[in-house]
Amino acid sequence: MSLNSMREVDIRTVDPASLIDIRDVKVNSALPKRERLSDYLRQIGNPYCYKCGKMVVKVSFADTDATFEDKLESFLLSL
Repeated sequence: MSLNSMREVDIRTVDPASLIDIRDVKVNSALPKRERLSDYLRQIGNPYCYKCGKMVVKVSFADTDATFEDKLESFLLSL
């Protein structure tokens, strides 16, 4: 599945059972940045749509010059 198609997932119709629970994602902070990013993406599946418990979460970003990588890096560094 491409990033564009992942971004377009409709949370009203997505099957929650098909989503990864973010509470189960464990990123090794000792890994280099690129490897942490890869590890997170491998575990979460769709970084735009996942669940937290029974709640389906949809992530979107404001129209700015910041890239997805910038935002994801910022998120991962805050863990």
